[in-house]
Amino acid sequence: MTATLPTSMFFRVRVAAITDLTPSFRRFTFRADDLARFGDPGFDQRIKVVFPTRTVGLDAMPTGEDWYTQWRALPEDARPPFRTYTTRFVRHDANEVDIDMVAHDVLGPASDWIARAVVGDELLIWAPTTAHEGVSYGVDFVPPARSERILLAGDETAAPAIAVILEQLPRDARGVVVLEVPHPDDVAYLPHHPGFEYHVGARAGGRHAHLVTAVEDAAARLVPEGRGAEVEEIDIDTDILWEVPRTAKGGAALKSAPLYSWLAGEAGAIKALRRHLVAEHGVDRRAVAFMGYWRLGKAEN
Repeated sequence: MTATLPTSMFFRVRVAAITDLTPSFRRFTFRADDLARFGDPGFDQRIKVVFPTRTVGLDAMPTGEDWYTQWRALPEDARPPFRTYTTRFVRHDANEVDIDMVAHDVLGPASDWIARAVVGDELLIWAPTTAHEGVSYGVDFVPPARSERILLAGDETAAPAIAVILEQLPRDARGVVVLEVPHPDDVAYLPHHPGFEYHVGARAGGRHAHLVTAVEDAAARLVPEGRGAEVEEIDIDTDILWEVPRTAKGGAALKSAPLYSWLAGEAGAIKALRRHLVAEHGVDRRAVAFMGYWRLGKAEN
């Protein structure tokens, strides 16, 4: 009897190629015999990547159905670390998956692995399988069926997700992209979409100054006149800054909207942008998805 394929599983993969796309963006092409079963619901599909460290190998990672509970039960120094990434490309015919990662100074286990990885190194990827059907709650780009404009904004951690969204949106979609990157030569990372206006700049001066200023400028032009709404303040040091408006069945919260905004990146900057759009411009909260991917000075699994 053939075992039923689970809707999500761990894939043990090996690095097949490493490509430096820009100074900060490094593409890892992974290969494994079972990647033909790797699911790809599209847009900003989140996946978990488990990294081996200099002291803890991949074999220490629980991979059963209750893996997360078992992982938390391990002593902290015996836990293989994992981080969240976005699927960039899936090639089922070649048993390959691409993940674009940000290369920067070594600050933790992920950046350490990225800096020293070579072809042949192994990782674990927790991802949907081809057995997954229906709504994927790992996809946070959930726009209304009709949006006059789309605002995509974030920092380098959001860039791969923005890139996939741009590639998968129809050619007649219209909107604005705001992206802040670490290095001036990183501005070439995003693919071109004919219906989008791009505001991509390198980080300089204050923290995420380009991202915040460019979104504020875009909002002044894109947001229809409205009344501000009260925003529930979130303590980013203790709570997760993450809200994706959906219906009870997982679909878009609105049938149509003049503007749909997708914001992701450092939690402090995203919190400020959310407040600006909703509280100051009166954007309907059901048309704003915001994700604090990381917090300055803190490691995130």
